[in-house]
Amino acid sequence: MVKVEKSENQEFLEKSINHLEATGFEDIKADLEGYETPKSYIRKGSDSKITPDIVALKNGRKYYFEISLKSAKPRLLKTKWLFLDTLSRMNSNRFRIITTRGHYKFTDTMLEDINLTNKEPIKI
Repeated sequence: MVKVEKSENQEFLEKSINHLEATGFEDIKADLEGYETPKSYIRKGSDSKITPDIVALKNGRKYYFEISLKSAKPRLLKTKWLFLDTLSRMNSNRFRIITTRGHYKFTDTMLEDINLTNKEPIKI
């Protein structure tokens, strides 16, 4: 989710965190009150920051979660997803996408556009 849209979608972010807690994830970090903020990465050559929506641990492995909701800035979202996917593969971590009803088609199209069709979104 792009930083501008985070304030609009707090409720879905909370719902996603509750789902992850119920499935055994721990040490959850999210850009939400009551949780520690995940580490941000700064793009070289520009001032833009990339921050994963949710970072959690399960069985000693780090997972990056990105919430996929229809966006007015799909290009920025694609860049963020590609970066997080690459980062997770470099460090033997996992990258997952969480989506909800009404956003499945958008998510599938985005994953197809950036050639990440091997990712199966978590549907809440």
